[in-house]
Amino acid sequence: MCGNNMSVPLLAEAVTVSGTERETAAVIFLHGLGDTGHGWADTLMGIQLPHVKFICPHAPKIPVTLNMRATMPAWFDLMGLSPDSPEDESGIKKAAENIRAIIEHEVRNGIPPERIILGGFSQGGALSLYTALTCQHQLAGVVALSCWLPLHRSFPSASSGNKNLPILQCHGEVDVMIPVQFGALTAEKLKYIVNPQMITFRTYPGLSHSSCPQVQPPNLWSLQFSRRLVGFNKG
Repeated sequence: MCGNNMSVPLLAEAVTVSGTERETAAVIFLHGLGDTGHGWADTLMGIQLPHVKFICPHAPKIPVTLNMRATMPAWFDLMGLSPDSPEDESGIKKAAENIRAIIEHEVRNGIPPERIILGGFSQGGALSLYTALTCQHQLAGVVALSCWLPLHRSFPSASSGNKNLPILQCHGEVDVMIPVQFGALTAEKLKYIVNPQMITFRTYPGLSHSSCPQVQPPNLWSLQFSRRLVGFNKG
């Protein structure tokens, strides 16, 4: 595949799990606060789809208000974790632009946007939702784990209008960091942004703010997006 990764800052340092054959699809997965792309790359390697590239970028290190301004990997600043907390609007929009730059890079290099899945955990899941909903391209879908929709008050007017965007939300029922009720509120909000039948919201008893085998690949991908991934595998 041609193209210069150095022209896309996040892509230059990202952890990339290449396909074993010609890559015709991509999954871009965004880690949570304080983590790196390495945190999810090993899990994604277990899928082993020959035509699919997995891209796990690293968030930049910035001061995070929620954590006493400590510097850590974060896609944008966080002031709180409740639906009415102030939000880092400029930071969220800048982060979304950076993820869209990765999408554009893959499109320029021959992967159609409808064969690109965007996903993430916690803050990364939040950014994946915002980015996909404001992206000019119709993506294959979004996998949003234990997260929320940033700048939710700006929707549906902020949406790019892609009504048929499949979204799979997964949330632990005993998540104390981002309570499952916030995930449920997000799912209801999303039904006003895309076609309601495109939304799948799954909860997991006993699961806190983490992942488990039921919400990790390959089981995760075998839920709503299994047909798309099978399609990816055909090349």
